[in-house]
Amino acid sequence: MTKVEKVTNQNTVWHEPTVRRADRERLNGHRAAILWFTGLSGSGKSTVAHALEEKLHRRGIRTYVLDGDNVRRGLCKDLGFSDADRTENIRRIGEVARLMVDAGIVVMTAFISPFRRDRALVREMSAPGEFIEIYCNASLETCEGRDVKGLYRKARAGQIPEFTGISSPYEAPEQPELTLPTGTSTVEQCVQDVVDYLAARQIIPAG
Repeated sequence: MTKVEKVTNQNTVWHEPTVRRADRERLNGHRAAILWFTGLSGSGKSTVAHALEEKLHRRGIRTYVLDGDNVRRGLCKDLGFSDADRTENIRRIGEVARLMVDAGIVVMTAFISPFRRDRALVREMSAPGEFIEIYCNASLETCEGRDVKGLYRKARAGQIPEFTGISSPYEAPEQPELTLPTGTSTVEQCVQDVVDYLAARQIIPAG
């Protein structure tokens, strides 16, 4: 903890709310959770997350997607792509996701989040069963073949330093709650796999 954080903590007092997460969940008719999509660039994280949100929204589930590129245009626009900045990026997203869970929302995060320790930090910040790690499993060859943003081409040309999968490592989850074979399955099937998981866990109503 930094000196500034210590002073801040000493001078703040937690204010207990009168409306709590459980109240919001009852009003919504479903539980809240963090669906943490992780995988290489081009593995389908954002595509699946947004398709899932659309399906859940049609069923009346309150949702929000935190997308990596979008967040770096605002909340994290001051961060680069060094290991330290990547860690801070994920820490901030974790804090925002926690607030959304407290609001009773099913929040989906689509971030490469390449380091296991950073994903573990968000899990530790969350209540048991609240953090659901979803591994979008597509090989580097598949993702590079898609190259939907042209980033792999730039990384291979040396135009993007510290690019995950090329010049910076990606640490795949060892025990994710759910693995989606996004390199071979359709978006529709991946979405249905997540919906089935959420219903089985009684996070959302079945049907």
